[in-house]
Amino acid sequence: MGKKVFTNRETEVAKLLCKGLSNPEIARKLIISNSTAKAHVISILHKLNVQNRTIAAYLMGKNNMFK
Repeated sequence: MGKKVFTNRETEVAKLLCKGLSNPEIARKLIISNSTAKAHVISILHKLNVQNRTIAAYLMGKNNMFK
């Protein structure tokens, strides 16, 4: 996780995901559609090679990705 793996938008989504926001909440906050928010979350999960958002948030927090 040392190198940049997320696009700028994925980084915005990931920060909100780490705060516990749902896909619809992320969509409203970033003024994007629910399906776009979901697509970004799915991309983040694939890039981190995890199966769910809880594990993704844990890994990103553990690795201080947004400090």
